Amino acid sequence: MGTISNFEELEIWQKSRLLARNVYTDFKDNQDFGFRNQIQRCSVSVMNNIAEGFCRKGNKEFHYFLNIAKASCGELKSMYYLAEDIKFVSNDVAETRRREAMAILKSITKLMCYLRNKG
Repeated sequence: MGTISNFEELEIWQKSRLLARNVYTDFKDNQDFGFRNQIQRCSVSVMNNIAEGFCRKGNKEFHYFLNIAKASCGELKSMYYLAEDIKFVSNDVAETRRREAMAILKSITKLMCYLRNKG
C-alpha cells in the first residue's frame, strides 16, 4: 500500500469509523432491536472489513475484503431508506447518511481499481 503502514491511516477507514459512530448515535434510543442491530452491524462491517483486508497484506485478499465492505455500504444505504420510510430518522438524516455511505462506496471502488491494476 505504498507509504501507508496502518489501516488507521486510510481515509476510507476513518470515514467509515465516523459513519459507524453516527449510525450508533442515530439509533441509540431505537426500540426496534432487530432493525437497530442490523443497521449497526452493517455499518461496523464496513470499517472492520477495510481493516481486516488491509491487515492481510496481500492485494488480492484486500480486494476481497473491500468488496465485502462495499456491499455493506450498499446495505447501509438501503437500511436508511427503510429508516426514513418508517420514520425512525428524519429525511435529512437519512439523506446525509446515504451520501456519506455513497462517498465511502466510491472511495472503496477507486481503491479496488488501484489494487487490481497494481497486480
